[in-house]
Amino acid sequence: MGLLAILRKLKSQPDKELRLLLLGLDNAGKTTLLKKLASEDIAHITPTQGFNIKSVVSDGFKLNVWDIGGQRKIRPYWRNYFENTDVLIYVIDSADRKRLEETGHELEELLMEDKLTNVPLLVYANKQDLLHAAPASEIAEGLGLHTIKDRPWQIQACSATAGEGVKDGMEWVCRNIKKK
Repeated sequence: MGLLAILRKLKSQPDKELRLLLLGLDNAGKTTLLKKLASEDIAHITPTQGFNIKSVVSDGFKLNVWDIGGQRKIRPYWRNYFENTDVLIYVIDSADRKRLEETGHELEELLMEDKLTNVPLLVYANKQDLLHAAPASEIAEGLGLHTIKDRPWQIQACSATAGEGVKDGMEWVCRNIKKK
């Protein structure tokens, strides 16, 4: 079942437009995840220097996914994209244990932003197919996700390249979209 089929099945309002903000450090797999969701080729992906947007219209349902680059010099501009976000999707490279503290700090900063108050959070613990990937439960503990009380949240183990876990995360997103 593709993303659009999931959204059609779970949508509660006709003609609803959704804005999903896809953030995370550089090389976490955000663009791969976005292309996988759009059923596009993932063979040649380069670092995102600004942003990518994928909009799909089907059955009166419009999904806008904003993939913003994660390089350190780009992160201060993330706040320009917070307005009207329905769901924050944060992607973590589970195999890059050296950067877990850095990604945790960035996520903590995002969760303090006024424009993202009460916005549901999906954390994709990506690259689970790699040998040294930290399990999603370990990442959740390290990030202190269990202390989040002001919004629904979920951590989803996934491999964007293989497509594993991606659908499960999107099903959670559809169940937790704030009603406008």
